[in-house]
Amino acid sequence: MKRTLSLICACGSLFMSGNLHAQIKSAKQAVGKFQNVFTAPPAKTPGSVSVDGPLLGNGSTEVVISGQPELQNYHLARNDFWRLKSGYDNAFPAVLGNLKIQIPELTGASYRIEQQLYNATTISKFSKGNTAVEIQSIVAAEKDWVLIDISNKGKTIVKGNALLEVFKTKGHKFPDTLADGIKDGLQWIQRGFEKDVDIKTTAVAAVKILGHSSGEFSVAPGQKVTIVCALTSNFKSPDCLKEVQQQVGKATLPIIAKVRKDHLAWWSRYWNESFVDIEDSVIGSQYYKSQYNMASCSRDPKFPPGIFGWVTKEIPAWNGDYHLNYNYSAPFYALFSSNHLEQTVPYETPLIDYMQRGKFYSSKLTSIPDGILYPVGIGPLGIETVRTNADNALFLGQKSNTAYCATVLSMKFYRTYDKTFTQRVYPYVKATAIFWQHYLKKDNDRYIIENDAVHEGTHGTLNSILSLGLVPMVLKTAIDMSVLLGVDSDLRGDWQEKSDHVANYTMQVRNGKTVFRYSEKGTDWWQDNTLGIQHIYPAGQIGLNSDPKLLEIASNTISEMNRWQDNNGSNSFFPAAVRIGYNADTILKKLHDYSLHTYPNGFQLNNPHGIENCSTVPNTINEMLCMSNQNVLRVFEVWPKESNASFSNIRCDGAFLVSSVLKNRSVGYVKILSEKGYSLVLQNPWPGKVLQIKSNKRSTLKTSGAQVSLPTLVGEELMIKPLL
Repeated sequence: MKRTLSLICACGSLFMSGNLHAQIKSAKQAVGKFQNVFTAPPAKTPGSVSVDGPLLGNGSTEVVISGQPELQNYHLARNDFWRLKSGYDNAFPAVLGNLKIQIPELTGASYRIEQQLYNATTISKFSKGNTAVEIQSIVAAEKDWVLIDISNKGKTIVKGNALLEVFKTKGHKFPDTLADGIKDGLQWIQRGFEKDVDIKTTAVAAVKILGHSSGEFSVAPGQKVTIVCALTSNFKSPDCLKEVQQQVGKATLPIIAKVRKDHLAWWSRYWNESFVDIEDSVIGSQYYKSQYNMASCSRDPKFPPGIFGWVTKEIPAWNGDYHLNYNYSAPFYALFSSNHLEQTVPYETPLIDYMQRGKFYSSKLTSIPDGILYPVGIGPLGIETVRTNADNALFLGQKSNTAYCATVLSMKFYRTYDKTFTQRVYPYVKATAIFWQHYLKKDNDRYIIENDAVHEGTHGTLNSILSLGLVPMVLKTAIDMSVLLGVDSDLRGDWQEKSDHVANYTMQVRNGKTVFRYSEKGTDWWQDNTLGIQHIYPAGQIGLNSDPKLLEIASNTISEMNRWQDNNGSNSFFPAAVRIGYNADTILKKLHDYSLHTYPNGFQLNNPHGIENCSTVPNTINEMLCMSNQNVLRVFEVWPKESNASFSNIRCDGAFLVSSVLKNRSVGYVKILSEKGYSLVLQNPWPGKVLQIKSNKRSTLKTSGAQVSLPTLVGEELMIKPLL
C-alpha cells in the first residue's frame, strides 16, 4: 500500500512539473511579443484624469514619465500618500514630487520609448547626430526603488544632471509641509499633511547617482551611470526620511543587481500565474497592457489605487477617490479569472475600514441598525471623501453601493473558497445582506425595492434593474459564506426566501424588440452608461443556463444599447454580452476596435476615467475562452471555432484552474487543477464523444454526456480528452 501511494505521488509530481515547464515557456512566448511603444512625448501628462505617459509601478510606488528628450520628468506618487481629512473635497491622493533628468545635448533629438511588458522594463531611446542616449528604468517589484541606467550609445560625451523636486502648488487651499535637501550628492524630499487632518501622512524620496558626489553626471561613449531613487511613507517606516536616506546611501552595484534579479523573478511569477494566446495581436496587446497596469498599481494591502491609479496632478478629478457605484470595483473584475490574486487583496480593506460609518448611515437614514449603507465615494482608513456634514454624505439617491462592492468579494469567494479571506470579508457581506433583508418591502408574493436610484440622482425609482440583480447575488453569497464558516444558520432561511422572491425584471419594447427597462417606475432608458445590463454582469444573474426567453431579451438589450465604447461601463458591457452567448465574431470585432481606441499605455482615448478599463479586454477574453458561471464549466463556448487560441490557469468558480487549447476547430484537451476538491460540472467540449479523464490521484475514468459531473479531490489534476 505504501509503495502504491508513493508511486501515485511521484506520478502526480511529474504530471505537475511537466505542466509548469510548458506553462512558463508559453507564458514568456505569449507575453514577450508585446510591448508599449511611445513615439512622441505625452500630451496629457501631467493631468487631473487618466494620463497618456509610460506607466511604471509595483503596487505601492507609481511613476509616470513625461517630457521632451532633453528633460525627462519622472512623476513620483504612492498609493499610501493621501490627504486624509473627512469632508467633501477634503481628501485626495497626492503627488510627492518629480525626478528630472536633464541632458541638454538631446534638445531636438528623436523620441522613442519602449516598455517590455514581460520584464516590466522601460527603455527610452533618444538620438541626434553623434549623440545617442538610452535610459533604462524600472520601479523594482520587490522594493520601493526607482532604478535608472543612463547609457551613452553615441560617439560623444554626454553630460547632464538629475534633480529631485518636492511637489509644490501655488495657492493651495490645504496646508502641507514641504522639505528638501542635498548632501554629498544625496538629494531628498519630504511632503506631508499634518495640520487640519484626521490622519497625518508623510511621503519621502531620496536619490543618488552612484559614484557621484553631486547631481551632475558625465558619461563617456559605451559607458553608463546608475541612479537610485528610494521612496516610502510614514505608514511603512516611523522615521521614513532616515530610512530612504540610508537605503540610497548604502546602495551598491551588487545590491542593485540583486534588486533587478528579484524584479525579473517577480514579474516572471506574475505572468506565469495564467496566460492566454490568441490570434488577434491588437486584442492580445491590450490584454497584457491591462494586466501589466494592474500589477503595477495594485498590491499594497491597505491602500488600493484610486480611480486613476497614477496621480500626477494635485486634487485629481472626483478627488481621485474610491468611487463605489462601479468605478472602484471594475478594475478588479479580470484579476480573479486571470489568477492574479495578490492584486485583489487591497480591494477589501477600505470597504471593511468604512463599516462603522456605514452602519451609522444605515441606522440614521433607513432605521436598519445592523446593516451598512455607503455613499458614492470613500477613501482609505475610513476616510469620507463625500461627507457633506457630520450626519450625511453624498448618496445621489442610490442604496446599491455596498451591494455593488460585494460583487468583487463574491467573485473571489467562489473562485477561491479561501476560508481566511472569507472570514475577513464576511462581516461586510453579512451587514450588506442584513441591510437588504430589511430594506426589501413585501408586495403580495414578491419583494420590491423602493427609492433606490438606478442612475445618480434618479430619485423615486421603483425596482432598479441594477439592484434587482445585485440583491440576490449578495444574499446568495452571504448564505454560502456562512455555510463555509459554519455561522449564522438562523439567518439563511430568510435570506433564501427573499432572494427567491425578489421582483422580476421589467420589460419594454424599443424598435420593435422586447428589452429590459431600467426600472419598474421611474427611469426607463439611458442614452449612455451600461446599467441596463449590469444585472447580467457583474451581478451574474443571467447566463447560458437561464430561460431562453430571458436570454433573447438580454440579447435584444445588448443590441439596442450598443455601448461597446462607453465612458461609463464598457468593462461590464463586453462580459455581459459573453455571458448570454452573444455572437462571438461581433464581440471580437468590437473588442478589436475598442483595443485600437487607446493611448500607448493602454488607457482609453479621451476617457476621463482611469484603471477601470484595465478589466475590459482581459475579462472579456477570459470569459470567452473559459466560462464558469451558473455552476457549469464551459471552454470556448462563446468563441469562433475557426480562431485558434489557448489558455493556461484561468481560475474558475469552485477553485479550479483550467487550461485548454483550440486548434483547427477542435479542442485538444482540458486540464483542470482542483484546489479545494469541489465537484465540477463540465459542458462536454466534444459533443457526442466519450471522455477519457486521467488523474494524478486516481485511476483513469471514462464518461459521456452533454454535461458531465466530476467529483474531485483536493490538489487533484485532471487531463480530459475525447476517445477517438
